[in-house]
Amino acid sequence: MTDCVFCRIVAGQIPATVVHEDEHTLAFMDIGQVNPGHVLVALKAHAESLFALEEAQAAAVFRAAARVARGIRAAFEPQGLSVYQANGKPAGQTVFHFHIHLVPRHDGDGMNLTWPVKNPPREKLEDYAARIRARLGAAPL
Repeated sequence: MTDCVFCRIVAGQIPATVVHEDEHTLAFMDIGQVNPGHVLVALKAHAESLFALEEAQAAAVFRAAARVARGIRAAFEPQGLSVYQANGKPAGQTVFHFHIHLVPRHDGDGMNLTWPVKNPPREKLEDYAARIRARLGAAPL
């Protein structure tokens, strides 16, 4: 995809500071560093979101993310690490090529992720779970 910035990075058409590369993934420094050591782990093949991943691709990208996360921990000794991945514009996705943010975290670093907790009753949770279970393995909508 010539208009996808991450496809162009994978193809070497746009420079990136690479941290890790394997057959299926490319991990590189995010140019918009939240904290030192902020890395993006991207799938080499174009897939717009988590919904488009084949199981082998999902396994590969999460193996790479775990490996790079351990490297970040050893190099920067953060107090924590946030793993962020968005799917679709309403979720905050801005680059429509599957990738995971690995963000080293420190107390008071200014990065906050909050959401409005709804706390539905157990019966509603059971209904939600049943709906999902019924669709596992189903063809995409």
